[in-house]
Amino acid sequence: MKYVKLLQPLASVLWGLLLAYVVYTIARLAFLAENYSFFADNLSAAHLSELLWGGLVFDTSAILYTNALWVVMMLLPVSRKENTRYHRVCRGVYWTVNMLALTVNLCDAVYFQYTLRRTTTTVFNEFQNETNLTGIFAHEALSHWYFFLLAAAVGFGLWKLYRTPALDYRTLSWKPYAVATTLSLLAFAPFCVAGMRGGWTRDIRPITISNANNYCDRPTEAGLVLNTPFSLIRTIGKNNFEVITYFQDKQELEALFNPIHRPTGQKPQRRKNVVVIIIESFGREYIGAYNRHLDGGRYQGFTPFTDSLIAHGALTFTHSYCNGRKSIDGMPSILSGIPMFVEPFFLSPYSINHVSGLADCLGSKGYQTAFFHGAERGSMGFLAFARATKFKEYYGREDFKADPRTRGDADFDGWWGISDEPFMQYYCQKMSDMPQPFMTALFTLSSHHPFRVPAAYQDVFKEENPDMPIYKVIRYTDMALQHFFASARRQPWFQNTVFAITSDHTNMAAHEEYRTDLGGFCSPVIFYDPSGEMGSGMVDAIAQQTDIMPTILEYLGYDRPYLSFGIDLLSTPADETWAVNYLNGIYQYVKHGHVLQFDGRQTVGVYSLDDRLMKHNVAGHLPQQPQMERELKAIIQQYMERMTENRLTP
Repeated sequence: MKYVKLLQPLASVLWGLLLAYVVYTIARLAFLAENYSFFADNLSAAHLSELLWGGLVFDTSAILYTNALWVVMMLLPVSRKENTRYHRVCRGVYWTVNMLALTVNLCDAVYFQYTLRRTTTTVFNEFQNETNLTGIFAHEALSHWYFFLLAAAVGFGLWKLYRTPALDYRTLSWKPYAVATTLSLLAFAPFCVAGMRGGWTRDIRPITISNANNYCDRPTEAGLVLNTPFSLIRTIGKNNFEVITYFQDKQELEALFNPIHRPTGQKPQRRKNVVVIIIESFGREYIGAYNRHLDGGRYQGFTPFTDSLIAHGALTFTHSYCNGRKSIDGMPSILSGIPMFVEPFFLSPYSINHVSGLADCLGSKGYQTAFFHGAERGSMGFLAFARATKFKEYYGREDFKADPRTRGDADFDGWWGISDEPFMQYYCQKMSDMPQPFMTALFTLSSHHPFRVPAAYQDVFKEENPDMPIYKVIRYTDMALQHFFASARRQPWFQNTVFAITSDHTNMAAHEEYRTDLGGFCSPVIFYDPSGEMGSGMVDAIAQQTDIMPTILEYLGYDRPYLSFGIDLLSTPADETWAVNYLNGIYQYVKHGHVLQFDGRQTVGVYSLDDRLMKHNVAGHLPQQPQMERELKAIIQQYMERMTENRLTP
């Protein structure tokens, strides 16, 4: 029995790992409670058990990765003189590592509602140039104070329940002790490696984020299966752009899909100005014109001006989608026709690829081009992308402040940049300074978290729903858009301009249909041509952000080859329009009134667009499914090959 005591270090390790599982489970339950509305409609007891069981696989990997140093420290022989101090250090390492894991999991419980995915290492590049994050974090901390209490309780329990090996080092025989701890370390090592990899056999590749879909009915549920430490670890220095060759025959591939557009040059040339307005978080749910079916037909939305524009002259598409879930996804999709697959394009290793876009194409035709964003110049990486796509000018907060026609930083919102109304007026003024024709893009910012309206409008746009603070800011931004158009109509360039209005991504959702895998991508795609030449009305067709560039170029009669993973909506028959996006390892392809979900190797779901809550999987029963699969495979292969081979230009 005396030798059994020599296994005390191993017993302490096993106990500590068990406590770590408890910490991760508490974090997952907190994540579920905070984001319950995204999972509630499909969360039976049996399926919840399946998700939690799958979570253990990813928790095991994360726990063993993060606690590897502590395990080695615990299973190394310790000298008699240093054992007390040494085990204090071990306890501190263990507590710090697991409390850090708890903290990032709880932070992601808050952030998930904006991205519908667990945070990866790209977040550090995404926000590296922001200077206002302290205020944002402080605001969220106050709003989610209960997570601090939870973390304090867990931290206290973790410290108290920790067990140091119960060995009397003063009377311990060194040789048996050293042999026992060394053998324990050697015996534990293969279990540790298997846990990190996600299995034992040689056939199992180390699990990645996409493996979470093995346990999910919907891509959104991957957020519940995964944990944030695992997502961060698995994306450190990783290139996730895997080229899968679905088609060996290049002619077959290009016949199914070719992102290179080759205009015939037979369309009439139009030297019209182009204005692209990207409104932060401007999801379709907030726009009444898209949602007459909600609330028994009583739903009015929060955008009276946008509704008026749609009703009186704008060309709009009933089933329109964004191609990503973040602001940095929206800019390449809208302005260069490049959707987000796997990771944001300009946070990937291929962000240095040669890339074109609306500014480049029209700039080569003599257009003056400029990009506008009310934040500081380095914010969100927009300046870098604007330069890469050949925008000739960039105007940000610093330029607004320096312009004598503005009130300078008196219009700073205290968080992100210049509030939308004054910055849109500045935008209008700057376009009037430009020679025609011009192509400009505006990226707004007021309808971004923490959803604050300027002080002058706080009594005008009041809180309508405490659970949906974005509503009041959407009303403010819609008003700012109205005032912009009122000013623009008085300018000499207005009648000779085509406007495109969309959002970068969607945001908070109150209605279940906008919380589904596809509902989280419902963004408006609106074109407005004051001359009426482009057409008007609500068209029963599918549209996506990547269609904006080819639609505008074809309308203008652009006659040179260009790349875009989208189509010309004006000349494509409604039943041939389509959209594509990516969520947690699943590609979603919308066409023929259905959305097909594909995991890279096989179809995992097909749902009718009329099945708004995505309840009825009709995979295997849609006649167009095989052809949709082939088309989606071609899109993916073209994207991955061109991305990795630097072929994003004609």
